[in-house]
Amino acid sequence: MTQTERTPMPETTHTRGAIGAMYTGLGLTVIATAAPYADRATTHLLADHVRAGYPAYSQARVDSAVSTYLVLLSVIGVLGILAWSTATWAVTAGRRWARPASTALFVLGTGTGLIGLLTKDTSGATGLPPGLGWAGVAPCLAGALAITLLWRNPRDLTGAGHGHHTPERTTA
Repeated sequence: MTQTERTPMPETTHTRGAIGAMYTGLGLTVIATAAPYADRATTHLLADHVRAGYPAYSQARVDSAVSTYLVLLSVIGVLGILAWSTATWAVTAGRRWARPASTALFVLGTGTGLIGLLTKDTSGATGLPPGLGWAGVAPCLAGALAITLLWRNPRDLTGAGHGHHTPERTTA
């Protein structure tokens, strides 16, 4: 005997996982934004990296380059924090545009992270030391997970995942 029953699909499981990944990405972005300041106060990786690439630079010029990097990385970090916050809000609120907007922000963020990690300056070395470059890429890993989860079920964020659609399931 076959019985047809209506059971809700767990579409929101993927959305909840994506939101968790997005909060992780936000946290990693905050850490990546703070890392150059922590470096300046402690290990001086960035200053040493600039000095190694440009041995003729005076200490004042190295300090100026580090300050320029701090401003640039801070602006990128603040934009990343705003992007994560907006995308997380949109997904949480179930906005229809959340998935494509999150995907676009992921592509922009990943591109920015890879530029910081891989771009070589006129010295022939990457502009950032590897530790700071990888710190800028780390949030992209959380972004990749979030995007994968967001696109995993096409009904999430379209209203169907919020109790408006309950597929039939046949059980024996």
